[in-house]
Amino acid sequence: MSYFAPITSRLAGCGHYVPQRRVLNREIEARLRLAEGWIEERTGIRARHFAAPEEAASDLAVRAAEDLFARNPGKRADIGTLILATSTPDHLLPPTAPLVAQRLGLVHAGAMDLAGACSGFVQALIMADGYVRAQERPALVIAANVLSRRIEPNERGSAVLFADAAGAVLLEPSQDPMSGLLGADLNSDGTGYALVSIAAGGSRKPFTQAASPSDVLMRMSDGGAMFQRAVDLMVGCAEKALQKSGLKAADISRFVPHQANARMTAVVARRLGIEAANLLSSVEDYGNSSAATIPLTLSLSTRDAPLASGETLLFTAAGAGLTAGAAVLRV
Repeated sequence: MSYFAPITSRLAGCGHYVPQRRVLNREIEARLRLAEGWIEERTGIRARHFAAPEEAASDLAVRAAEDLFARNPGKRADIGTLILATSTPDHLLPPTAPLVAQRLGLVHAGAMDLAGACSGFVQALIMADGYVRAQERPALVIAANVLSRRIEPNERGSAVLFADAAGAVLLEPSQDPMSGLLGADLNSDGTGYALVSIAAGGSRKPFTQAASPSDVLMRMSDGGAMFQRAVDLMVGCAEKALQKSGLKAADISRFVPHQANARMTAVVARRLGIEAANLLSSVEDYGNSSAATIPLTLSLSTRDAPLASGETLLFTAAGAGLTAGAAVLRV
């Protein structure tokens, strides 16, 4: 009797892109009349990158994927689908993913947008793993956001945090049962639906009913509540993902939480029992690009320390909605 190992997925590469323009805290502090050092003291952020006027989410997404392909030659040909996690698509209609797929030369590949806010990358990764297992073809996951165009410039809660960036990962089929997604968890809490929102532009309040231009910009109604509830969700999802994988915090090689701010990542790591040396951070120099922060941070870390076979990764994120998720992957 012959035995065929079930198809799993494996992380086959990653890449990222950040726009050229680097915005230091002093520019924002001057506009908001904040004391020098105010932003870094409260968020850990020193700088962030903003897209050029001609750059849209699709441009950032394409550049991140091209970085992945440049670092991993020969991985483009058989991609079966592309999932783009974004809260800032090029247009409300049509979706942006088909344009990205076309520009990348992904012939006959599926393409979809996923609007999961800060947890969008984790959601897309879990979907991609299911696709790889079912279809036995690679899946490309990209998270890209141009949040600088959704910031209310005089609303301190969001103006000091958000940034533009893109990150990409590729999952491909594997017959190694110990590779790929070992455990995952998704959660949501609609009681926090209004904590981070854009008032107008949807079917509830169309653009034509916007009372002012600020109605189409992002607002955070209660930063303290958002912080605490996001931490609880991230920790809860991560604990369940670890439990499902049969692993413990000590087994994690690289912990990549959503990079909302430095204090949040430190609190989540501490509550999970993750060693500080295994916590990856990029928020200091790149700010909060929502769903893009996890693949961006992972990709940045691999420039100096490439992923090694057998490494175990833990991702966790929470954001607007409220939505949350976590995933444990073995390389």
